[in-house]
Amino acid sequence: MSPEAAAKRDAFFERLASGPQLMGILNVTPDSFSDGGRFVSLDAARAEAGRHLAGGAAIIDLGAESTRPGFTPVDEAIELSRLRPALAALIGPLTVAVSIDTTKAAVAEAALAAGAAVVNDQWGLQGDAAMAQTVAAAGAGLVMMHNRRDIDAGADIVDEMRRFFDRSLLLAERVGMPLGRIVLDPGIGFGKTKAQNLRAMGAGVAALRADYGLPVLVGASRKSLFAALTGAARVEDRLAGTLAAHVTAWRHGAGLFRVHDCRAHRDAFAVSQAIDGAASGRAIG
Repeated sequence: MSPEAAAKRDAFFERLASGPQLMGILNVTPDSFSDGGRFVSLDAARAEAGRHLAGGAAIIDLGAESTRPGFTPVDEAIELSRLRPALAALIGPLTVAVSIDTTKAAVAEAALAAGAAVVNDQWGLQGDAAMAQTVAAAGAGLVMMHNRRDIDAGADIVDEMRRFFDRSLLLAERVGMPLGRIVLDPGIGFGKTKAQNLRAMGAGVAALRADYGLPVLVGASRKSLFAALTGAARVEDRLAGTLAAHVTAWRHGAGLFRVHDCRAHRDAFAVSQAIDGAASGRAIG
């Protein structure tokens, strides 16, 4: 990892100790559930990254394979062909770290060599057997997400997450990955019922913080969960539900939020913190 990427990595992890932080979503895919095709062009990708930065993003999460329900997997070559131009256009100008949202170790390796600083692995090192060594060898940060290949409505999702992360953290330990560069993600919308998703954002987040002492990411932005809860069938109508979910998850201990709408989240967290400050008698702004 280059000194520049390492500095951005370290700055990102330092920010996690100073209040709620935002991971801006940037999908360079034609089929993302929320913004498929909108940011395929380099000009559009640059503009979206700039919008996230202006909204307070601490990191930009770049993805080139959709993982929406019913998604069509793409091979390594296609994923890399989408990523390389975006990485070349964004890495230098961006003042914050870039994370690469992938489940493939070869894609992660190429992105890290191009200047990405964090890997966002939706299988928490348990998908591609080479992922742990790839992340460790590069000195990258890691977001390890809980996932399931099928839904088990009878599972205690909090216990399930504990067992999953015990395995993932053991894999990280075996390759010498520092705990201080790891973030846990309960995986909202992945292999869970509506009830399990809700429990994961509350009791699940609290349990992960208590059990592991690591930062926790929640990424519920615009997900179909809010259609079930509020009737917001259109993706663009799910911001209110997203904000409510993320502020609530923050109150349970989450500290990083993967979002499409950075500015709205920055403002929501600022208001919530101001109310808390006033209640405790702290001076506000």
